[in-house]
Amino acid sequence: MPELPEVNTFQRYFDQTTLHRPIAEVEVHDDKIIRNLSGSDFAGRLRGRTFISSWRQGKYLFGDLDNGHSVLLHFGMTGDIRYYNDPADRPRHERFSFCFDDGFRLGFDDPRKFAKIRYLEDRAAYIAEIGLGPDALRISESAFLQLAQSRKTTLKGFLLNQRYLAGVGNLYADEICYQTRIHPASVVAHIPTELLQEVFRAMQSILQFAIEKEAYYKDYPDDWLWKWRHAEAIAPDGSPVQRAKIAGRTTFFFTNWQRKF
Repeated sequence: MPELPEVNTFQRYFDQTTLHRPIAEVEVHDDKIIRNLSGSDFAGRLRGRTFISSWRQGKYLFGDLDNGHSVLLHFGMTGDIRYYNDPADRPRHERFSFCFDDGFRLGFDDPRKFAKIRYLEDRAAYIAEIGLGPDALRISESAFLQLAQSRKTTLKGFLLNQRYLAGVGNLYADEICYQTRIHPASVVAHIPTELLQEVFRAMQSILQFAIEKEAYYKDYPDDWLWKWRHAEAIAPDGSPVQRAKIAGRTTFFFTNWQRKF
């Protein structure tokens, strides 16, 4: 599933192609991913409207409309957007498209139909309703430490919990643990405050670097755990990469290199 840096890349693309362009029509080919309206109702609500801004919170992207309402674009496993004019460029698995008054379109492609699209009259109320936590790049260090205080969950589970932090997924959580040399199964309440500060700084640094690289994995540093997940990697202390289920997710780590608290 796209994590914060990937969705940030989608946001940039959405802003560049879609903002301040009147929507002449919305063509819905398959409304399964539109979760709270029928395809015809969704199209009717958006016809004649204009996206004036966007908001990203963790893995959730919201397009804000000129009437104060919003459209949630949650990409699921395989969601993507494509801006095009020539019908030959239409995405193969396009579920709907915003058709602008100049003939260009923004198509939403989703082969596996795991995306969640919603028309929202109140974005803030929806975020509160689902209990989405603060964005992992906007949260302050003091707020992060307060969230972590006395948590009995594992560090991996804490980083993945979208009610605590919005945006960190499985791959970046492993990277944060590796770069801070903390075992992902460590109990958060047992980790010293100075190391939790390191976790916070690593989280922000890793996510920001990934954003700068537009989440293009091939540009990530060779010394990141990311590059070693599917290789016979050896930690600096000579230990091999390990794989286990932690917080219900497949997790990669180095047993001796990463200290367990």
